[in-house]
Amino acid sequence: MSDATPPWEPPFAGTGDEHLIGALERMRATFRWKADGLDAAGLATTVGASHLTLGGLLMHLAGVERVSLVWKCFGEHPGDPWAGADWEAQPDWEFQRAAEMSPAELYAAYDDAVRFARARLDRALAEPDGLASSAHISDDEGNHPNLRRLIADLVEEYARHTGHADLLREAVDGRVGDDPPWEWRPAYLATGS
Repeated sequence: MSDATPPWEPPFAGTGDEHLIGALERMRATFRWKADGLDAAGLATTVGASHLTLGGLLMHLAGVERVSLVWKCFGEHPGDPWAGADWEAQPDWEFQRAAEMSPAELYAAYDDAVRFARARLDRALAEPDGLASSAHISDDEGNHPNLRRLIADLVEEYARHTGHADLLREAVDGRVGDDPPWEWRPAYLATGS
């Protein structure tokens, strides 16, 4: 592949783990592109009877990166505002919170969460066991899934919500497409941020 290959393009002929991480990177980039560059009205657009918005999905997936990847995989504090949320009293807390945030705050929450999760995952991949390492969480009998299982769950979560983002973005301004244009780059890849 050429130097122009975008960073989310899965390997042409990689290992199973490289393809899994490649699928996650593609889903992250595609979701971020679907939500990119919108004002408050665009981020608050709904479709049909659904209350989902791109802003809510940005905040939800930021939480998924912080809680599902950082805490469930590695047992590390997810940081604020995620650690302070009362998930039992408000199961859709992140969607409610998103409605109170500016576009800049929503994009920053998502981009910061992905940047942090990517760095943490890169450290795990550098370890000898890589994705075969045991995750922090366990079932009721104390069995721990491996990181590979939780990354596969994360890909599934992104796939579901990227489908939602397809519909929402098309309703906002007609943007459609499978992957971002090759020249586009997500803000979470920007250096010096």
